[in-house]
Amino acid sequence: QVQVVESGGGEVQAGGSLRLSCTSSKLTSDDYAMAWFRQTPEKEREGVSCISWSGLSTDYTASVKGRFTISRDNAKGTLYLQMNSLKLEDTGMYYCAADPERNYCSNSWWTGSEYDYWGRGIQVTVSS
Repeated sequence: QVQVVESGGGEVQAGGSLRLSCTSSKLTSDDYAMAWFRQTPEKEREGVSCISWSGLSTDYTASVKGRFTISRDNAKGTLYLQMNSLKLEDTGMYYCAADPERNYCSNSWWTGSEYDYWGRGIQVTVSS
């Protein structure tokens, strides 16, 4: 069983920044694509960002482009999501996930259906 653990969430005022981290032992030994997803009780799960194993290819949902940056350090087994200029609508539970079948972001990564390993999630709350 692959363990994936998120950290770094919390509450921040609108316009502020947070950095999420995700650790997994598999990040140091296997070439997985990784992604961040988020969900609120009112909305369906949304793909936020994806990154290839090499880190050279990334993708973002339109609402976070220019504000969020995904990155990874495979030697440390850690995935990051730097979130700047946070908005109220960024509030939600954020999940880290790994796709064990691909080392790249597929055309449908944002659905989450290809991601087999998920963390328990971490809450991000943006307040006014």
